[in-house]
Amino acid sequence: MGLTATKVRATKRNVAKSRGGRPTRDAAIERDQRLIEVATRLFLDRGFDATSIDAVAEAARVSKPTVYAQYGDKRGLFAAVLRREIARWLAPLAAAAAEMHVNDASDGSVEQRLTSLGRQLLQLNCGDDAIAFSRILTAQAINFPEVAKLAVDEGWSKAVSTTAVFFDHLVESGALELEDTTIAAETFLNMVVGHTHRMATFGIPMDLETAERRMEVSIRLFLAGALGPPGRAPILPKASQRRRPAR
Repeated sequence: MGLTATKVRATKRNVAKSRGGRPTRDAAIERDQRLIEVATRLFLDRGFDATSIDAVAEAARVSKPTVYAQYGDKRGLFAAVLRREIARWLAPLAAAAAEMHVNDASDGSVEQRLTSLGRQLLQLNCGDDAIAFSRILTAQAINFPEVAKLAVDEGWSKAVSTTAVFFDHLVESGALELEDTTIAAETFLNMVVGHTHRMATFGIPMDLETAERRMEVSIRLFLAGALGPPGRAPILPKASQRRRPAR
């Protein structure tokens, strides 16, 4: 999984320097991106403990003082890596919420939309890289609680709030009836990816066909509660009703 230390090393390239010997802004951005990419692969391939600043600096072709100046220590570097991965994992949710805001809920059934979203979440959050990060976080949570807090605050909490926005639009359109879209979002995420992600973290991965089948059944169970009996007319929310209490 991922690049080996040999593959990570690349041929040295000339880096544009500004007057005074410091990298130009574009060169610094390119250097930082390379540093994060290299650190990501090494953390995934070797784990947190076995990845050193020396190894990252060598593979990224930067000096150790540069790494320390930019990220402080290995925890800071891992936090930067984690933030970038979290943004990637959250992208499908943000896109779905944005699309729901501009398109009417009738453009495709609610079940089709949730199934499409669930499939993207499975692929991103139950893939090899996501599971590797989950294992690192589990192992390091006691020693470095600030890293675990980062994962909760910027990962899980944002996933819930973004999914709640998605459900807000469905409620406002009358497509769903939900008492609390935040709790609905937590329930949906746990049902769709929670079990599969947890089993994979424990080393008991499901094949994709089984995982998708479980996801589809979970969505139908979720909708059975959100839609009620077949044939029931949707109940539009009252304008003054709060669907997602502030937390």
